[in-house]
Amino acid sequence: MKRTIITIDENKCTGCALCIPGCPEGAIQIIDGKARLVSDLFCDGLGACIGHCPENAISTEVRESQPYSERLVMERVAAQGENTIRAHLLHLAQHGEEGYLAEARRYLAEKGIRVSIGEEPSGCERAGGCPGAENISFEKVTRTKAEDAGPESKLGHWPVQLHLVSPMATVFREKDVLLAADCVAYAMGDFHRRFLEGKMLAIACPKLDSGREIYLEKLKALIDHALIATLTVITMEVPCCSGLLVLAREAQAAAERTVPFRHVVVSVKGEILKEE
Repeated sequence: MKRTIITIDENKCTGCALCIPGCPEGAIQIIDGKARLVSDLFCDGLGACIGHCPENAISTEVRESQPYSERLVMERVAAQGENTIRAHLLHLAQHGEEGYLAEARRYLAEKGIRVSIGEEPSGCERAGGCPGAENISFEKVTRTKAEDAGPESKLGHWPVQLHLVSPMATVFREKDVLLAADCVAYAMGDFHRRFLEGKMLAIACPKLDSGREIYLEKLKALIDHALIATLTVITMEVPCCSGLLVLAREAQAAAERTVPFRHVVVSVKGEILKEE
């Protein structure tokens, strides 16, 4: 049968293994120093691993292949324990794969395995909402001479972590948005003055954060629904950081609107290496 499935360019692949966590099905393994698709049966073709590759070595293609088998995948992930099962179920839920998710749950029920993927509200949610996720817009405050001795924060709103950011928050509407890798503000001493003033901020780590598809949908919503004016992406020079740029470009390509797009690369010493 013909279907969408991933393909790996071995000439670009460095064997860094950053794509492995992005494939809960275990379809990718490092063999002879390269990432390889071990079986068509384990690849659902959704491409969740693509944004984790700093070398852009992974893409999708439509070709003749064996059909994806959710049952075989469940046999594999179940043998690896509860955390692996949960990661796979979350992967299916975040991609809206209701059919595969139902099949996975039937398998777990047959085996008497019970795994929660967060249907129960957390402590903060049961208490009426997490204070750290409350949308806040900051007003400018007149500073005294003593306070002027230190640099002034240019942050204009809260929260800023992309998982907590609501694209529908009024602070983002028709504004310039800055999407920054977590480490940038620590490496660059004048980050607030040079980049943050007048912009709405969202921060993320492309290597350590989970829920890539959630990030993609939020960025698309900022472009299409919040009608943001511009998008500036700032990343570090380290290879794993390029995943944030890949994510932003995918969101731009998938969105109905087009916004002016700027990319800045910062060195580990806080110097600007490239702007485009």
